[in-house]
Amino acid sequence: MVLNLKELKDLKIGFALTASYCNFKEVITYIIKLIEEGAKVIPIMSYNSYTYDTRFGKAEEFVTEIEEITGEKVLKTSVEVEPLGPKDLIDIIVVAPCTGNTLAKLANGITDTSVLGAVKTMRRNDKPVVIAMATNDALALNMRNIFTLQNTKGITFVPFKQDNPNDKPHSLVAEWDKLVETIEEVGKGLE
Repeated sequence: MVLNLKELKDLKIGFALTASYCNFKEVITYIIKLIEEGAKVIPIMSYNSYTYDTRFGKAEEFVTEIEEITGEKVLKTSVEVEPLGPKDLIDIIVVAPCTGNTLAKLANGITDTSVLGAVKTMRRNDKPVVIAMATNDALALNMRNIFTLQNTKGITFVPFKQDNPNDKPHSLVAEWDKLVETIEEVGKGLE
C-alpha cells in the first residue's frame, strides 16, 4: 500500500506518550512527520514520562523538544486533558509508546493519569484511539488486556511484533514505521 499522507492534512491529533523511555526518540520522529504532513499535534505526557530522567534522556529535555516541535504546551494533568473530547479539540488520540501499565489500566477502565483521562474523554464521544504499544510484559501478564482492547470498538492497534525474543521473550513493540499509516487509516473513518 502506498501511503497518501494528504489524508493527515488538518487532522487534530492528541499524541500521548507513556513511560517507555527507550522509544521516545523514535516516536518523536513520527510526531515530526505528522506535523510536516499538515496534522496538528497536541502533546500529552503521563506523569512518569515528563518527570523521570533515565539513561535514554532527561525528562525536561523531552518535554521541551516536544513543545518546540508541536508549538503546543504538553498537557500533563487530568484537568488539562478533560476538555479534549467535549470541546472537539482533537479528532483522534494516539498513545505511543503505550506501556503495559497503561494497557492494563485502559482495559480495566482505570483513568488515573492524564493519558488515560484523555483516552476516556475521547471514547465517551466515540472518537478513535490508536495504540502503539511497547511493553516487556505483553506475552505474559498483559496478553488478556491486549485481547480486551483489540475487541473494543474504536480502539486500533498499530501492528506489533516481538522486538527481542531471545533476551525479552514476553516483549512486544509497535512497528513504528506503520504508525503514520495506521493513523491515516483510522482518520479516513472520520470523514
